Amino acid sequence: MEPPEDMEGRSFVQVMSEKYSPENFPLRRGPGMGVVVVPTVAPQGSPMKDRLNLPSILVLNSCGISRAGDQAEIAAFCAHVIELDLSHNKLQDWHEISKIVSNIPNLEFLNLSSNPLAGMTLEPRCAEAFSRVRRLVLNNTQVSWDTVLLLTREIPELEELFLCLNEYSSVSASSVVCPTLRLLHITDNSLKDWTEVRKFGSMYPSLDTLIMANNNLASIQDNKDILRRLFPNLRSINLHNSGLNRWDDIEKLNFFPKLEEVRLQGIPLLQTYTNVERRSLMIAHLPSISTLNGSVVSDSEREDAERFFIRYHLDYPEEELPYRYHSLVTKYGKLEPLAEIDLRPRCRAQVEVHCEEKVQQVNIRLDQTVAELKKQLTTVVQLSTNNMRLYYIDKCSAFGPEEMKYNTRALHSYSIQDGDEILVVPKTK
Repeated sequence: MEPPEDMEGRSFVQVMSEKYSPENFPLRRGPGMGVVVVPTVAPQGSPMKDRLNLPSILVLNSCGISRAGDQAEIAAFCAHVIELDLSHNKLQDWHEISKIVSNIPNLEFLNLSSNPLAGMTLEPRCAEAFSRVRRLVLNNTQVSWDTVLLLTREIPELEELFLCLNEYSSVSASSVVCPTLRLLHITDNSLKDWTEVRKFGSMYPSLDTLIMANNNLASIQDNKDILRRLFPNLRSINLHNSGLNRWDDIEKLNFFPKLEEVRLQGIPLLQTYTNVERRSLMIAHLPSISTLNGSVVSDSEREDAERFFIRYHLDYPEEELPYRYHSLVTKYGKLEPLAEIDLRPRCRAQVEVHCEEKVQQVNIRLDQTVAELKKQLTTVVQLSTNNMRLYYIDKCSAFGPEEMKYNTRALHSYSIQDGDEILVVPKTK
């Protein structure tokens, strides 16, 4: 019999029973849509027998769970469960967690995020319960690094590990490697020194994706040979909001032999550049990457970026030119600066105003209308606006004068250029 809820907190079994009772699925009495009716395999006399509709993905987050409950009930009804979300509960005893996990034989994904596990000791015999898990989420649990090492040692096929928001400033290396881990998500910690990051390479030799955003990493300190040896399979790295402030650190990313995806936003090095400069200079510095900050780098974009890189450094002293500059000059040659072309529409024009025998040079605004031009010319030709007709004469056109009939038409629509003529003809009475 379950102990009173207010004495020991809510149990996994209690919450599961409440959430997945048939009363919550009034229209579901058979398999389908991810909801399954668990076969009657519970022990004789089980109070839960014949009355739970459990999906294979259990979501029991934020339910106040602090303990396991009847293990026989868990085993009876969770044999088919493959994913379990227990985030934002009150689990603080690894022994209770192991009771739950050990009775879910097909569990592959486990989320324990935001459970109060700081300072809690995991015994090796309890850690064995996690051996079938492939994806483990321990975000914001403040779980100790020793516990992480124990779990990775006891989980022989662990593929993804999430350790965000755990206040790690250092990690210890382990002599026992975790050869199956492909993804390590360890954002929002305090790993500032590359000597700590280096340890991931020796512990996780198959690491494919390293997500280290918001760690304020100061630099990448190892040389080419060490980086190639430590991270032979790293394909993707995320260093958003790190502390990198030298192009030398960016160039070292080229030493990871399989790296093809990089995320690098919010770093001090790039703060003084425009968005176009940031992307172009990054692409040019990283010739092997195919994706930068989530966007695919096309062949044409790469060529434009590399040419931009050469021109950007044209005025640099020889001793300050980056190594990449010389290799790109070998590829494209030493390029000339691009001509600066002002594509903004002209604002004014100097025209000749002809009226009977008078000819006068007048500077006119092209953003004004024909009616406004007439007002401007009243003092020039001594005629009222109602007593003049205007004709535009394009000196480069063979079509002759064009009457400017419409008072609301803007002058720039005539494509008036310097040297063109405006003919003013008095209206006959």
